[in-house]
Amino acid sequence: MAITWPCWIVTRSMPETAESFRLCAVIPSRNHHQALPRIVSALAARSIPVFIVDDGSEAVPAQAIAALHDPAAGIETIRLPNNRGKGGALVVAMKAAAEAGYSHALQIDADGQHDLQELDALLDAARAEPRALASGVPTYDRSIPRGRAIGRWVTHVWVWIETLSFEIRDSMCGYRIYPLADTLAVLREEQVGQYMDFDTEIMVRLHWRGIPVLQVPVRVTYPEGNTSNFRMLRDNWLITRMHTRLFFGMLRRLPRLLLRRLAPGGRARHWAALAERGTGWGLRSMLAIYRVFGRRACLAALRPVVLYFFLASSEQRRASLDFLSRIRAIKHESPPGWRDGFRHYFDFATKALDTIVGWMRPDLAGPVEIVGGEAAAPYLGGQRGALLIVSHLGNAEMARAALADLVGRPVHVLMHTQQARRYNALLRSVRPDAVAHVIEVTEIGVETAIALSERIERGEWLVIAGDRIPVTSRGRISEAMFLRQPAPFSQGPYILAALLGCPVLTLFCLREGDRHRAYFESFAETVTLPRKTREEALAGYAALYAKRLEGYCLQQPLQWYNFYDFWALPGADRETAASGQRSPTR
Repeated sequence: MAITWPCWIVTRSMPETAESFRLCAVIPSRNHHQALPRIVSALAARSIPVFIVDDGSEAVPAQAIAALHDPAAGIETIRLPNNRGKGGALVVAMKAAAEAGYSHALQIDADGQHDLQELDALLDAARAEPRALASGVPTYDRSIPRGRAIGRWVTHVWVWIETLSFEIRDSMCGYRIYPLADTLAVLREEQVGQYMDFDTEIMVRLHWRGIPVLQVPVRVTYPEGNTSNFRMLRDNWLITRMHTRLFFGMLRRLPRLLLRRLAPGGRARHWAALAERGTGWGLRSMLAIYRVFGRRACLAALRPVVLYFFLASSEQRRASLDFLSRIRAIKHESPPGWRDGFRHYFDFATKALDTIVGWMRPDLAGPVEIVGGEAAAPYLGGQRGALLIVSHLGNAEMARAALADLVGRPVHVLMHTQQARRYNALLRSVRPDAVAHVIEVTEIGVETAIALSERIERGEWLVIAGDRIPVTSRGRISEAMFLRQPAPFSQGPYILAALLGCPVLTLFCLREGDRHRAYFESFAETVTLPRKTREEALAGYAALYAKRLEGYCLQQPLQWYNFYDFWALPGADRETAASGQRSPTR
């Protein structure tokens, strides 16, 4: 599992849709109507039009659903006189959405079990990679029926077999955003189940076609008194037939699927669109081995797992070898091979193990030596706090506890919402007290900026990453030379520092032998952004950070954990760069 740090800061709201990303919602409903007004209102608040399909509901719910019809407000209801099943209703809604000119469709259940506060994370994922299927991974409370939980697990295992990968962590969640063109192509050309088998089958068939699957943790609750449309005998039989179809479909595609695992090529994607590998269950298993057999046995057990991910993750593997090639060229060393790439992957697995051991058993994690503590000394114990810029080089998480001891006050990590929820889900299971110091952000508006400023005024510290571009990156990046080539860097840390008016330091925590060393350096007493030369000033701060990051990368290149094309701009930004309009800071 990759532990990711914060991403972006803006001071204005971003538009909900763009020409290339026209989103609507599709809601299938059979006899569920009580939660619909609340769901529709939440979608309307985000300016998301809605297609509701009444899938043969009985008289009273049918009337309630029909009463929601309001085209002027962007609410369309479609009545199917006969029940076609969840999948059948979704197909009708998707076709209507495509005919109306929408590029993406948000599927959400009508019974209110999906947490609407999670919608922003799904939207972030879909915008980061518009061609992908962005889907929820449910985190259930105790309301889930035990039989349903077991059935879901069985389907997960079958999907892993049918796709020859672990990329789809949950295929049954009906809270997702479809790219309509690719989805409708599958529906035209292939057989897809029309009832409760739809969600899994459409996801597997999209995955077979190379459509990326992005998965976001979402909270799911079974509402009290909720009536399920799942019919035990009929739907289990349909699901069994579906897995039979998919298994033999996998066998027919076996050579192609195997080749795809190792194939070179492909285009760069935003870091947020790349699936984080590994699970909380896997890390906890490693910790159990660590406790019983020690570190050496645990690392030995990790090797085959790391080898699988190294061979199966072509895009991340290419990025690793590209980065190492740049380092070797600067050092006038021979180009790296696959063995070096595996060492890079294994170093990341070691870092993940160090982190979880540090969370649960700090006494086993080894010492963290503070280097350059004098840089932080003037701000320790002061009335105001400071901003600390970290990176995905080394293990800043190991230094956070040591920093908290030095500061004697809370140290808060700003983290992109989608990644923070994954991180918090694991962290909460092993260190519930630490979650309180992880602040979920995607965009920082006025209210959030004020809240962060209040923390600084109380003497608390904030931690933000400087080495990943924002999810909503347009116009908010600066290019700086990094390993002899211009690379995009986020302006977010410097904009935030200017808003807060606080001191700024950098921290790089590297593993050296059996210990970690945390290197503190002063970055700026205050960040100033003159109105007339704002972009030039931001470019200067980005260049200063890039130079500092490069120096530490040359020291410990295997501890660089950005497994994506760091020098490329994703999506629309890549197209803008190609047209010669990359950034005014170039």
